[in-house]
Amino acid sequence: MPYISNDPALWPFINETRTLSYVAVASSAAVVYDCTLTFGQEFDLVWKRRWSLMTVLYVCVRYIGILYSVFSILPNIPISNTDLGGTILWFMYVWTPVVVNCMLAVIMLVRIHAMYQRSKKMLIFLVALLLASTIASTVITAMGNIGVSGVEAVLSGNRSCFINISPDRIELNNKNLTSTAAWEILVFFLAVWIVIKHFYELRQLPTGPTIGDSFTVLAESHALYFVAFAAVASLSLGSLSPTIEFSVSAGVGVYEGVLQIAQVLQMFVLGPRLILSVRNYHTKLVTRSDEGTGMTSIAFEAGGDLSAGGDV
Repeated sequence: MPYISNDPALWPFINETRTLSYVAVASSAAVVYDCTLTFGQEFDLVWKRRWSLMTVLYVCVRYIGILYSVFSILPNIPISNTDLGGTILWFMYVWTPVVVNCMLAVIMLVRIHAMYQRSKKMLIFLVALLLASTIASTVITAMGNIGVSGVEAVLSGNRSCFINISPDRIELNNKNLTSTAAWEILVFFLAVWIVIKHFYELRQLPTGPTIGDSFTVLAESHALYFVAFAAVASLSLGSLSPTIEFSVSAGVGVYEGVLQIAQVLQMFVLGPRLILSVRNYHTKLVTRSDEGTGMTSIAFEAGGDLSAGGDV
């Protein structure tokens, strides 16, 4: 039986839900628009190339994003939401960031490993750190959703779905980005260090730094992605404040909406572009090499086969 109520005290909750529904549509539209915008580039740089681990990760992140965008709209469609349906959508909502951020972390691991000239010590260090971060995030998310269930509700004629979850488990869910944030911060500083070292070494050369250097491409895409992730992590930690966590005001609805948009852009827009940016650079590099123009590069493919497409 659905929970039915016409209590005016629930109107702030209804308004917040309505605000979040607009945000869900907007973020979904952004993902679909980005997919459409980059499809030509994706077809040339992904689908027409030899498949590799990075290709699989790209396809997974990109199309999980499309599915996530579609399913995030379903709770806002004025149809009956069953208890089971609400529970499934909730688990999709909390587990998708864990899975996708793990995939993006693997992409980052390969990039940093390449920037450090495929050092075995660095690879072991990064793998150990990533495993610790992923296990911690998985355990926190699992513990935060034990016994969670959806409840169909009709509030003042508006169909919705409550999630039956205790406050301490809500707090755990909001903390699941902590370990991922620690990984991202360390990886960012590793990237900054090797880029600074690289450009210092280039300054010692007679020709000076090379414009279009692959380190520059990596640094630019990494910096933009890290800024987006930092925003998501900061907003997620900010939501632990009792003022936000247990409030249903219009301001909190806007805050959660900004968090949702930032998270979607970080995972499903900037995430795939981590791979597209470097593959596009390598395509230009091969073209200019054919024209006799030299550019500095590092090997991204196992074995360093530049013509294979410059995997990230």
